[in-house]
Amino acid sequence: MNAAVGRIALRLALVAALGFHFGAWAETLKIVIEIDGKPIAATLDDTTMGREFAAMLPLTLTLTDYGNMEKVAELPRKLAPRDAPRGADPDIGDIAYYPAWGKVRIFYKDLGYLDGLVKLGSIDASIAPLQVPGPLRVVIKRLEPAR
Repeated sequence: MNAAVGRIALRLALVAALGFHFGAWAETLKIVIEIDGKPIAATLDDTTMGREFAAMLPLTLTLTDYGNMEKVAELPRKLAPRDAPRGADPDIGDIAYYPAWGKVRIFYKDLGYLDGLVKLGSIDASIAPLQVPGPLRVVIKRLEPAR
């Protein structure tokens, strides 16, 4: 094989591998949060921490109230805040991670900017099922693509 053909083959292999990787990620961006068997659709951001969180799924967590603004739960292991912004101003329905606590946070009221907060994604539907008092047992999993 001459050098030019070898370079072309290498480039094609690289494009194919990257295309497969990005296509595979696109299928896993959508997640579902199940509360009492009822699904709530959500989307994770295509970020280092979003992918790291997605790799932990499925997760069964108990979300508890915090500050009458959000539900929080400790993750089984801490996420590494690589390439993360210095903070975030979460919107209602945002899913975020707070490295100082090692907890995932889902906002049902406006908080304002918080240093260290990293947005992971957001809920795509009504957040009403999260706005009930007390702890909620949830299952968070990847949404399987339609076949």
